[in-house]
Amino acid sequence: MMSKETMEPIDMEIDGTQQSADPLVVEEATQELGSEPYDDEQPSYVPAELVKPWCSNDASVLYHCYLIQMKQNFCSHIPVNNVVLGLRSELNCDIANMNFDLVVDKGTITVNFKKATEIHLSSEQVLQCRRFQITIFRILVDCNLQNLKEVLERLSLGQNLEVESINYLLLPAARMHQKPLIIDWECVMSVPFRSEENSEYHIDCSPPNNCSGVLHTKNGMVCTCRVQNSLVYTPHTSLLYCITGLLDDLNGNSLLRPRGRRARTYKTHYEEKHGINLRVDQQLLLKGRHIFRVQNYLLSCRQQRKKESKPVELPPELCSIVMSPLSISNLYSFSIVPSIMYRLESLLLALNLKNMILDRCTENVTIPTIKVLEAITTKGCQENFNLESLETLGDSFLKYATSQQLFKTYQNNAEGLLSGQREKIVSNPALCKFGCDRKLPGFIRNECFDPKKWTIPGDYSGTSFLSEDLPFNERNIYIRRRRKVKDETVADVVEALIGAFLSTGGEIAAIYFMNWVGIKVDLVHIPYERHFQVQPEKLIDVRYLKSLLNYSFRDPSLLLEALTHSSCMLPKIPGCYERLEFLGDAVLDYVITFYLYNKYRDMSSPGFLTDMRSASVNNDCYALSAVKAGLHKHILASDNVDNDIANTVNNFGRLSIESIFGWEIETYFSEVLADIIESLAGAIFVDSEYDKDIVFQSIRPLLEPLVTPETMPLNHIRESKDICQKMHYIMKKPVIYTSNGVVTRTIEVEAKGAVMYKHTSTVSNNKTAEKVACKYFLRSLKETNLE
Repeated sequence: MMSKETMEPIDMEIDGTQQSADPLVVEEATQELGSEPYDDEQPSYVPAELVKPWCSNDASVLYHCYLIQMKQNFCSHIPVNNVVLGLRSELNCDIANMNFDLVVDKGTITVNFKKATEIHLSSEQVLQCRRFQITIFRILVDCNLQNLKEVLERLSLGQNLEVESINYLLLPAARMHQKPLIIDWECVMSVPFRSEENSEYHIDCSPPNNCSGVLHTKNGMVCTCRVQNSLVYTPHTSLLYCITGLLDDLNGNSLLRPRGRRARTYKTHYEEKHGINLRVDQQLLLKGRHIFRVQNYLLSCRQQRKKESKPVELPPELCSIVMSPLSISNLYSFSIVPSIMYRLESLLLALNLKNMILDRCTENVTIPTIKVLEAITTKGCQENFNLESLETLGDSFLKYATSQQLFKTYQNNAEGLLSGQREKIVSNPALCKFGCDRKLPGFIRNECFDPKKWTIPGDYSGTSFLSEDLPFNERNIYIRRRRKVKDETVADVVEALIGAFLSTGGEIAAIYFMNWVGIKVDLVHIPYERHFQVQPEKLIDVRYLKSLLNYSFRDPSLLLEALTHSSCMLPKIPGCYERLEFLGDAVLDYVITFYLYNKYRDMSSPGFLTDMRSASVNNDCYALSAVKAGLHKHILASDNVDNDIANTVNNFGRLSIESIFGWEIETYFSEVLADIIESLAGAIFVDSEYDKDIVFQSIRPLLEPLVTPETMPLNHIRESKDICQKMHYIMKKPVIYTSNGVVTRTIEVEAKGAVMYKHTSTVSNNKTAEKVACKYFLRSLKETNLE
């Protein structure tokens, strides 16, 4: 399961100096962690690979070209075309060959990046490329021409050339007949549209039947072939359309038959509705389509399919051509590009973060960039991956690594002090401080991609970038803006990055990252010094417990310590199980979480691991396991504790414990029973010289059956809260009454000001009472079909 080789000492180089992973100096190192006020206004970084000034003193500029290949995984009458990405710097091979799926209304589109070639462009060619991409993206983002004219004027005047801005080219890929060229220069030259050039060079173009070679447009006389694949603007409606052809049998004198209205000619329609007199009413009408709108195609769920816009019949003389030639396929493809570039930008951010962390690492630590991206992506992005699974894994390893470090370093500290020391390290404020000291907030992705706010490359409309140096290397990065990032989110990302390094590079990689971020730990085994002068065989059945645990203790006094409650007054036993419980709790949490992560890592929901961990690692499960194994018979404790344990056993005896899981228990249990499972895990871990595999092999049979996706029941408390939030119900503050060791809990749920549900449960403790009340609330909802 987990390699024993990870137990070796780790030497690493951080901040340019060779270090050994020194033990945690808790009193000094963690005293001030999280005590400073946190500023939630944090930067949002832009990778330096995409930011450069556009000007160049050279006669030509080198661009590294990548082909963005798009494949539709569904049938469509509008195919997608490939797009060429031109970058001033070469992409890392980890990113240059990436592929991913986008979710569109009809299905998915698979995107592949492929290195194509390198080209040198003159300053005039670069200017034309910028003019093309600014025009097509401003139209797709704004769906109007209001901002375009001003932006193009600034471009033509050469303003802001020295400003560092988003600098890359997005151009239509060459079609088959244009090979060996990679760029469709004919399309790139489509803006600005010049009617005089078209009429001069296209007089001999073959028009459709019943159509002259040229058409009267707002731009003047234009060849029919230039109109048929064009983007036009109609001033009388202020709308943009993509023209896909001419309607062979319709002109201005044809009848328009709107549903529920009288039939009239197109000429009459335009005169009555818009006050426009069609002067060339014999011209064939154009077949137009409303332009596409840019959308976020990175969302995890398919967007609601919209009705396809019906073709629009347009008189040519009312159309002003904005771009030509421009096919509807190119326009559709470019509407998808912002989502693709946002994913590329996110991957480059993750790459920068990875390089920053590993810049001076002397170990052979490798981690895929996509794993780092997963670790910095929150649920709020609504993409098909987020940090939740990695955070759960990283949280368990963080707890384990710090617990074993504290346990072996402070061998005379009691469990309460150890827990307090651990909390100072793993608490959200402390982890947030660690993350902020390493400038992690700027890398975090905590917002859903908004195409309307996407920065169009080469468009200086209100965008400026400040350079910021990254720690520990000579790289820099740019700040786009500042946004709010919660301190809990920064803490979650620190844990998720631990999980990312652990899941791909193993424990050595995870320990390296923890030391890099400021949490100084190692996995070196240190002997546990104890002073037990007692013979365990005289107080506990060592032989039977060896058989039960399938483990033979080298030091049986550890087994005795693991079974001794603090209330035990036997003078021969100098200590109790609390320190071992502290350690075993962390070890069990980690080995079970690690097992679940690897066994079910392909589960669709990132939060599934969190739910499975919660269902597996809890006191209910452990207590039930202890009773089933008969461990309660071997606990050394006072009469009061023994009576409490006996009550738990009696309650469990009324249940069919072979057919239920611990987290389904609706009765009181003694926490001592759960503690024993954890202390035994801690004892085995110490006795086996920190071998987690042996711990899992020994304790797992006691916990069977482990949870599976098929057997995991719903969490009644969380489901109740989720339903109330979804249905806008109000769950009132519960009324709790305790008398003679019995808890009575009443919950009320209101809907539209009236009480729709009320339940009172009377059980042995408050936690169980809440669980029972929520269970019956959910049952009531289903019975009355109120959900």
